[in-house]
Amino acid sequence: MKTKQYVAAAMLALVAMTGCTGQQGTGNVKGIDLTNLDTTVTAGEDFYRYACGGWIKKHPLTPEYSRYGSFDALRENNYTRLKGLIEELTGKDNEPGTSGQKIADLYTMAMDSLTLNSEGIAPIKEQLEKIGAMTAKEQIIPMVAELLNNGVSAYFSNYVYADPKNSEMNIFQLNQGGISLGEKEYYLDTDSVTVDIREKYKAYIVNLFMLAGFPEEEARQKMADVMEIETAIAKESFNAVQQRDSEANYHKMSFAELVSTFPGIDWDAYLKGLGVSGVNELNVCQIEPIKEVDKLINTLPITKHIAYLQYNLLDAAANYLSDDFVAARFDFYGKVLSGRQEDRPRWKRAVDVVDNMLGEAVGQIYVEKYFPAAAKERMLKLVKNLQEALGERIQAQAWMNDSTKAKAMEKLAAFHVKIGYPDKWKDYSSLEIKKDSYWANICRANKWALTDMYNRLGKPVDKDEWLMTPQTVNAYYNPSTNEICFPAGILQYPFFDMNADDACNYGAIGVVIGHEMTHGFDDQGRQYDKNGNLTDWWSKEDAERFTQRAQVMVDFFNGIEVLPGLKANGALTLGENLADHGGLKVAYLAFQNATKDAPLGVVNGFTPEQRFFLAYAMVWAGDIRDEEIRSRTKSDPHSLSKWRVNGALPQIQAWYDAFGVTLDDPMYIAPEKRVDVW
Repeated sequence: MKTKQYVAAAMLALVAMTGCTGQQGTGNVKGIDLTNLDTTVTAGEDFYRYACGGWIKKHPLTPEYSRYGSFDALRENNYTRLKGLIEELTGKDNEPGTSGQKIADLYTMAMDSLTLNSEGIAPIKEQLEKIGAMTAKEQIIPMVAELLNNGVSAYFSNYVYADPKNSEMNIFQLNQGGISLGEKEYYLDTDSVTVDIREKYKAYIVNLFMLAGFPEEEARQKMADVMEIETAIAKESFNAVQQRDSEANYHKMSFAELVSTFPGIDWDAYLKGLGVSGVNELNVCQIEPIKEVDKLINTLPITKHIAYLQYNLLDAAANYLSDDFVAARFDFYGKVLSGRQEDRPRWKRAVDVVDNMLGEAVGQIYVEKYFPAAAKERMLKLVKNLQEALGERIQAQAWMNDSTKAKAMEKLAAFHVKIGYPDKWKDYSSLEIKKDSYWANICRANKWALTDMYNRLGKPVDKDEWLMTPQTVNAYYNPSTNEICFPAGILQYPFFDMNADDACNYGAIGVVIGHEMTHGFDDQGRQYDKNGNLTDWWSKEDAERFTQRAQVMVDFFNGIEVLPGLKANGALTLGENLADHGGLKVAYLAFQNATKDAPLGVVNGFTPEQRFFLAYAMVWAGDIRDEEIRSRTKSDPHSLSKWRVNGALPQIQAWYDAFGVTLDDPMYIAPEKRVDVW
């Protein structure tokens, strides 16, 4: 689904973080793989290249990737694992209705290219025709709900999750949407690169309609209609930075107020179509773009809305249809937007679909085979050590008064820690996977997920629910539940190594833990109290001092040129940069605390302190195409990998001390100009 179905907008996840050092199966690994380094440069000249240049040289970008780093290498390992688990099930006689049957049948249909290519447009033809048969604006909203039930989002999106200001209860929430390019700048910017992307997007829309059997002239008219609607919505949408302002994205109102605010949208029909009842109050995250949708529905001719809804169906279904549709979608989203040269093999795409639709069913068999209990025990110890270190860092801040410190310590103590996998698994018994068509099963799976979400409406928030599957190579902090989560997928070699010494594990997984904890106190997370409520618990003076110190980070990253003429966005990446900053400081302190009674020695010529920072840098080893750099700079709240090293470490005095970096080195920043928050 293109819509953010849950609380993804509220989560402050650590994306694509991986690394560590040493080699698997070599016993008590303590060193650094020297072949990963590039010693033709010095540590103070370009630490990213110094620490990762050898690894990057050994792992050139393949046509399948727009970016390939340590994270992707770990994900490749997970693909192989998941494929093996799934294919074991496809070779069995699974009992009907079991998770094994559903996983096996969905994967088999995803792999059946002969059937998919013979069907062509047939799986969605009836839906296309039903949209095309609309004759009045009153039919638009019921159709929007019907499409959403099949996983096709249009105009705006919705989700059910914790009320930001009453975190104990779930509430219905409306969020902007309706623009397939994701970020408003793609529709509005006039630089030559963006204009070229926009023209290729138009060509993609035309191509989809023609593949669906529409004549070229009609396809071009439909494209113009789609662009008219998407551009109008984009003009009123919040940009990525504005969406980070929690207060500006909170507008709680009664259902009666919703109707009076957007009188041209039939909300009764919308909720009835979704099977949702009892929406007495809700949160409208952004008012302006939904007002624009109201206006468009009531002013544009029905033919334009038909084109827009048909396109959204084609775009959402393309990856589940014949190869010509899959190729058309990849040519734009893969090649044009990210610079990839060829699509992933079919089996990887099939694994992803099964993983997305039956995630915890797959996760249950994954952890049984790949997640040892000892790993969870060691992680719990690491988390405890990091929690204590963050407490020390909070208490040490001269810019924060005692009252704010006390509340910060209360929030830290209230962290809900999730490691490995959930105690209770999702029940997929009501989800039917049939042998009718691949697209029909995708629709049923999307409807199941929506129903599962809507069933939370009006009920207390389940704080034991996981927002990532156990096999996910990632981690997150969720402010609404004040929780940090580290799935089993990230707790494996080479990122988390049971055989590695503390220099490695604190430099890699330790920084991840510290990163997620710091999210509770970054520019967004600090706005939520220990119970997950959006409320101001800081003194006015402390809030001002925090903002001043954070602005140093914004200004620093704003000055980074990521491509000729393209600067990084310090405001967009502020939260993640602050979390990296805090994660490094907290993990380094925890590392010192953990080894003070039994100091580590020099290995391969590197001190423990040097190995800590080398392990951190290897988290971000990787290469990336220019197209992907441009795309991420527009939309990603995480800085590019290179700058999560070269932008973060020069703010840390311990890094200077470890490598003897001086004012003569290019990366040197004068102490008074460094970021100093934690």
